[in-house]
Amino acid sequence: MKKRLKQFLVSMVLIMILGCTTVLMINSHVESVGTAYILNASDIPEADAILVLGAYVFPSGTVSTMLNDRLTVGYELYEQGKAPKLLVSGDHGRKDYDEVNSMKDFLKNKGVPGENVFMDHAGFSTYESMYRARDIFKVQKVIIVTQEYHLKRAVFVARELGLDAYGVASDKRDYGQAMTMYTFREIAARNKDFFWAKIIKPEPTFLGDSIPVFGDGKATDDK
Repeated sequence: MKKRLKQFLVSMVLIMILGCTTVLMINSHVESVGTAYILNASDIPEADAILVLGAYVFPSGTVSTMLNDRLTVGYELYEQGKAPKLLVSGDHGRKDYDEVNSMKDFLKNKGVPGENVFMDHAGFSTYESMYRARDIFKVQKVIIVTQEYHLKRAVFVARELGLDAYGVASDKRDYGQAMTMYTFREIAARNKDFFWAKIIKPEPTFLGDSIPVFGDGKATDDK
């Protein structure tokens, strides 16, 4: 009985070690691939669109600090002529929570014409934002903007889905203790998106008619 228990415990330990090793290897691979295409703003090649990924928006419509920095970097790239259009992708799955209109308002207040800002109302995850950028908005070459910890995965997913993707990090400040939580959570997210983008490739929650980013961004405004 003791021998069997010992064998069982040894087996469980080995399985746990193998599992942890696999998780860390996948995390390292996603990080390595993404990092290779993250450049300084001055070195980024021109693209079809600048894709700014969503983050928390307060009930008042004010964007959070992280999202403010993403939008600011996206605006700076637009002003530098890196792309003629901005695509803001986030969560607008409920009437009482709307990331993308707040993002578009932020950019319009900076002076960006409404026709140059497209909204992806169903960017519920990084994977879905990349999939929809390709299939709904017909983007082929894209500059992705978010914080660096997140950007590595976003660029990896985009490239696995066939986009010619580059990234510019939007880390304009120290985000405090929250970054520890984000960093650990990102390991799990990288593993999930590795399998989704490379193997499973599920369709996003919503698809629908195409809205090419080469047209008028007002086509994505709320009716």
